[in-house]
Amino acid sequence: MPRRGAIPFSLPDFRGATRRLVFLNLLAYFALLLLQVADHQVYSWLFIHCVFVPQAFLGGWLWQPLTYSFIHPSLVGTLFELLSLWFLGSFLETPHGASWVTGLYAASVLGTAAAATTAIYIVADAVRMPLLQVPIYGCMGAIFGMLIVIGVLYGEVEFLLFFAISIKARYMAAIYALISIAMLFGEQRMYAFAQLGGAVAGLLYMRLVPRRGFNFMFSETWYGLRNRYYRWKRHRAARKFEVYMRKQGRTVRFDGQGRQLDEDQDDKKRWN
Repeated sequence: MPRRGAIPFSLPDFRGATRRLVFLNLLAYFALLLLQVADHQVYSWLFIHCVFVPQAFLGGWLWQPLTYSFIHPSLVGTLFELLSLWFLGSFLETPHGASWVTGLYAASVLGTAAAATTAIYIVADAVRMPLLQVPIYGCMGAIFGMLIVIGVLYGEVEFLLFFAISIKARYMAAIYALISIAMLFGEQRMYAFAQLGGAVAGLLYMRLVPRRGFNFMFSETWYGLRNRYYRWKRHRAARKFEVYMRKQGRTVRFDGQGRQLDEDQDDKKRWN
């Protein structure tokens, strides 16, 4: 891609998958906020059951990888996450489309919780170095996955860090990755594992999923299988017709696609 200059201090387009994801997170935030005011006991019960805790997930709370990213207890943290989701999601949605961005978001969320933190918890417990059970919530893992993908695909694009400092996307992704790695040696190591898991899931999604997303990949696979089946049926019918015509004293031949070969043209090709 051609190199772009620094992104100006303005809000990007708010549409498609980015708008839906932001609205879903906003709806979940205000729903929990109203529930906290109305009935704090119900709010606490819902919070405990919807955040992601590896031990609870392994104990049978299988819905947590699907719900934890919509839990936002902090106003400042929610504002930062949703603004980041807005900027990064809209940037990726322009060249890749809404379905691809939605798939990237979902892959990073699941890679953050169900894969990374659960795997680390199991390994730590196996070597008798159990980690502190810290509940994981928010969509920071998905945002980190988007940031890493932008750093790899559009490394030369310049962003405004903290709306003031112009920095290339690859350097910004590297800075956030180093911060997460440094967090591995502190008390917030579970959050660091979650963010790095989102980054790895985003990279895998970028490498394995077509540019048009899962829908395009599944549809192309389905149509390819269907066309192969129809070609096989046509070829089988052609073979049966050859046997039938041979019994009638005539020789009829078909190619591998089930199309009849013209004997005169075949002779001309043979002698030319």
